[in-house]
Amino acid sequence: MRIPAHSVCTAIRDDIVAGVHGRGSRLTEEILARRYGVSRVPVREALRTLEAEGFVVTRRHAGACVAEPTEQEAADLLETRTLLEPLGASRAARRRTEAHLKVLRGLVRLGQERARQGTGEDLRPLGGWFHETLARAAGSPSLTALLTQLRRKIAWMYVVEAPAGPVEYWAEYGAITDAVARGDGDRARALMALHVERSAAAYRLRFSPGGGRTERVRNAQRPVNTAGPQR
Repeated sequence: MRIPAHSVCTAIRDDIVAGVHGRGSRLTEEILARRYGVSRVPVREALRTLEAEGFVVTRRHAGACVAEPTEQEAADLLETRTLLEPLGASRAARRRTEAHLKVLRGLVRLGQERARQGTGEDLRPLGGWFHETLARAAGSPSLTALLTQLRRKIAWMYVVEAPAGPVEYWAEYGAITDAVARGDGDRARALMALHVERSAAAYRLRFSPGGGRTERVRNAQRPVNTAGPQR
């Protein structure tokens, strides 16, 4: 059975984000094929996709390597987020479906409950799902794709600290959801812009100015999981 290139791409991208493949390290097709249990063909296709996304660069005499973003490039990502996330919220207010709204309300309800209980370790994935659902509710595949890629690259370059006031943090999500439910695009945009601005202080670069990585990561071999959805 031929493994889809998008599954290999997801696996390599996830390992780059996790730091398994360090910044600047070579990505050899043969080694990657063995690591993920696939042939070299889907690996080659995956590397082309990841190069287009900015995770991989091709260097003369070295071939494919993990990109080494600068601090300025990392800062640009957060600035871009301040523009795109409010736009997505505004569009979601105009284009969301009842199914989107049901998921958003469910996430807010669960997030507020866990924030009050102090179970902060469960809040980060919930916040990610909220932003992902809101992006899909915008009804714009191109914008959704941009926001998805933006979140992946921010996760690669930054560590996000837990918010100091999780209850207030999730109250902001609740207010955004209320504006989306009412179809108030201007308010949804303004509330999301404020939320993004306040949350920016929680982002810390994963790499030092000298190029070193600030986190210890694992480097265990694993096969490609073709059963799960592409992220």
